Amino acid sequence: MHTTARTDRTTAPYRYRTAARLLLTLHLLLLVWLALRPVTAAWTGPSNLTPFASLHQALTTRTLSATLASGLLPLAPAGLLLPLAVGSPDRSWLLSFLRTTGAAALLATALEILEGWAPGHVLDVDDILLGTLGAAAAHLLLATPLRAHALRRPAVAPRAATPRRGPKEQRPRSVAAPVIRTLGSPVAPRR
Repeated sequence: MHTTARTDRTTAPYRYRTAARLLLTLHLLLLVWLALRPVTAAWTGPSNLTPFASLHQALTTRTLSATLASGLLPLAPAGLLLPLAVGSPDRSWLLSFLRTTGAAALLATALEILEGWAPGHVLDVDDILLGTLGAAAAHLLLATPLRAHALRRPAVAPRAATPRRGPKEQRPRSVAAPVIRTLGSPVAPRR
């Protein structure tokens, strides 16, 4: 049985899949460490279970930009790394967006529940909403153009190393060349 490396469209853009999985794992470990790290505080407020209540409070105290940044940025890398680690460029962008957003919502919920167990942290539903929104925005801004670029690139079959010929030398023409041209290259993937 002869096996060759696949060079078709579905795997060529994801040759860095292992690196994306490693970066995603390291990112999630960092988020878990930050969620479980105890915070020394003289007092903590009550849990926020009302959507956008902490944003309204930040708007009145003029700390909205810091609150938005601390809510949107932690899960934003997951919006790019999740589709790179487990996705396929042949899927539609809508399906990829929905899967990434759903996974980010589950991750944000799990992180917020873990954070609620750590001393000094309180549960805040706005962190879940903003984290999901940050991952969705990163996916739309970065992953969708990368997918379009990957699908636009033609798949290139690996070529055997051939010695370079001078300009005066001519390549000997084989009889099988017209047959191969009409049947297709033997290294091209069959569909």
